[in-house]
Amino acid sequence: MKPLDVITIGRSSVDLYGSQVGGRLEDMGSFQKYIGGSPTNMAAGTARLGLRSALITRVGDEHMGRFIREELAREGVDVRGVVTDPERLTALVILGIRDKESFPLIFYRTDCADMALCEDDIDPSFIGEARSVVATGTHLSHPRTEAAVLKALRVARETGARTALDIDYRPNLWGLAGHGEGESRFIESAEVTAKLMAHLPLFDLIVGTEEEFHIAGGSTDTLEALRAVRAVSPATLVCKRGAAGAVAFTGPVDGWESGQTGPGFPIEVFNVLGAGDGFMSGLLKGWLDDEPWPVALKYANACGAFAVSRHGCTPAYPSLTELQWFLDRGVTTPALRKDAELEQLHWSTNRHGSWDTMRVFAFDHRMQMEEMEGATLERIGGFKLLCLDAVQRVAAGRPGYGLLCDNRLGSDALHRAAGTGLWIGRPVEWPGSRPLRLEPEVGPDFGGLSEWPLEHVVKVLCFCHPEDDEALWADQEATLARLFAAARRNRLEVLLEVIPSKVGPVDDDTTARIIDRIYGLGLHPDWWKLEPFRTEAAWDNVCAAILRHDPHVRGVVVLGLDGSPESLAESFALAARQPLVKGFAVGRTIFGQVARAWFKGERGDTGAVDEMARRFAGLCSVWDAQRGADTRVGRNKDVGQRAAGGM
Repeated sequence: MKPLDVITIGRSSVDLYGSQVGGRLEDMGSFQKYIGGSPTNMAAGTARLGLRSALITRVGDEHMGRFIREELAREGVDVRGVVTDPERLTALVILGIRDKESFPLIFYRTDCADMALCEDDIDPSFIGEARSVVATGTHLSHPRTEAAVLKALRVARETGARTALDIDYRPNLWGLAGHGEGESRFIESAEVTAKLMAHLPLFDLIVGTEEEFHIAGGSTDTLEALRAVRAVSPATLVCKRGAAGAVAFTGPVDGWESGQTGPGFPIEVFNVLGAGDGFMSGLLKGWLDDEPWPVALKYANACGAFAVSRHGCTPAYPSLTELQWFLDRGVTTPALRKDAELEQLHWSTNRHGSWDTMRVFAFDHRMQMEEMEGATLERIGGFKLLCLDAVQRVAAGRPGYGLLCDNRLGSDALHRAAGTGLWIGRPVEWPGSRPLRLEPEVGPDFGGLSEWPLEHVVKVLCFCHPEDDEALWADQEATLARLFAAARRNRLEVLLEVIPSKVGPVDDDTTARIIDRIYGLGLHPDWWKLEPFRTEAAWDNVCAAILRHDPHVRGVVVLGLDGSPESLAESFALAARQPLVKGFAVGRTIFGQVARAWFKGERGDTGAVDEMARRFAGLCSVWDAQRGADTRVGRNKDVGQRAAGGM
């Protein structure tokens, strides 16, 4: 079996998508940054659907080029074919949503990196790894990129791979429209038709809108254009007809009824940009799985429906789990982006990164450090830099390590940790508050989260108990609901920490009852941070409650509560038996004694880092040993699966 299912080849850009909807591009004040370009979108879209995808393109040797490469890798796309061009900038697109039919669009593509793709960038052995190669029309518009595409297609056919073309006609990119006409989709051109006609015989599958078949077939009568394409190519022709659905022709084009169709989905159109790439991703999934064309078209139509219902192109595309769930359930809310159940599944099954192990040094403490003898705001900031040094020494660049650090007292450490590969959690609660109140930086409208890097995880500690009076619960729930909404709006994950033992008596059901209540509010933490339980029953109850509501949760980390290393080892032994518990987040056990001595001048920087690294490494070793020694993981997985299946 070949190691890759599909290689896409061609455009790659950064899309700066206007955040405001319903106005002119001139009036948009902020933008969301996504990967873009049809082949790039399709590579990510098919990867989300479980295909082993790769991309051949060029990007610049700068921040935007690195963003594309890193984002593709996070999506699971093979980036061996992504060439870094040291002389050209990454292509850029600025775009917005005016209404459901109008999308102002500006291409910044003058001598850009992806249009410098050449034959030398095509590695025959790499092409030979793929079951299929997918090209798009834009890269047939220039002799250099055309030569690269033709070489890839030639090798694909020699190695038995399937070939597909998404016509993807943009007159602007063929030099037929001005810079301000980026949204133009059709201008007649005999030269473009001749170019496409020359290459259509190379493909097994040809996909386009009616306008795209008009340019490919040289006629504005769609059926006549399809017949012209059929005259030069035996490929399956898939024509996208907007609200009328899509039709696949495997033989003669005798009329629309001579083709095959798949079910459509009655949804609200919010954004037409990227819909074709979503459609193509679903179609490729069905095609490469050898599904009947009605099934492949069903996948394609569903993926297109997701795309037109959400903001952005690649971010809108579904995971395979999401697609299957949607096909089983169907449309309940035409505005899919307002379907809370579907949006939660979209979010939870498309998160980036994998954190199967969490060894977290928590030094987000503020009140505790401020109360230490000799502590000042400046010195606390300096000490937190030493804490970061300790984390990095222990992690040594390996995955599975992280930190919790605040921005008010630890901003230097927080900023220095960015981009290092560490998991980063950042607290928002005002220390010790009950009812829950947030740090001033969050802002009265929670707008402060818009300033956060996307890799930061919102950590919030809520002191709550099932027996709290309803007024207190209502107050805390309102704050949590606003915080979760703001975090999701800003594409930030949330870690929710609850510690009922500090405010009331607890038993084996206490925390599980809190968890049920939180989910009952429609809130889905990406992470839970829970105190160490003393019984296996308490852990079983908690994990079953979480999985019952959210089988796609990231997991649980167990906190330390300033316990001794011996007590933590004991609590780790119990927690490690639960597959849902990914690790720990411990603070004062690591830094407490060291900080007190350092603030009083009794210990220097080097000694402080050495001691904290020793303590942190020791806890990591204890956790790893307990996790490795556990023989009950299989049984607990069954418990979790039964809980999830009871939804």
